[in-house]
Amino acid sequence: MKKYIWTLFILIGIICGCDSQTKIDNDKIYFFFYDGCPYCHHAMEYINKKYPDLKMTKVDVYQAQGYKLFETCGKKFNLQSIGTPLFCMGDKYIMGWSKNNERKFDRFVKPFIKE
Repeated sequence: MKKYIWTLFILIGIICGCDSQTKIDNDKIYFFFYDGCPYCHHAMEYINKKYPDLKMTKVDVYQAQGYKLFETCGKKFNLQSIGTPLFCMGDKYIMGWSKNNERKFDRFVKPFIKE
């Protein structure tokens, strides 16, 4: 009987663990990237230089769980197609990277910076 109870607890833990990894929290910044994406590298260089202490969840879209979270972010903002880099920042998102997106990032990041 103990064996069945432990098996049940393990299954519940696995199911709950998977579910929580596909939820986008509004109080976090998510950075969805692909290692072969040059724009992702430019974004990361900019952020590391300008915001070295910024807490940001980096998500590799080439990992199964990362891709699921990537899709969840796309659904949250009703995006028809999604690409990297993609930032989910509360009720705002940025897709792609350019000088204009640098300025957007600077505006959108303000509520996430702890002073």
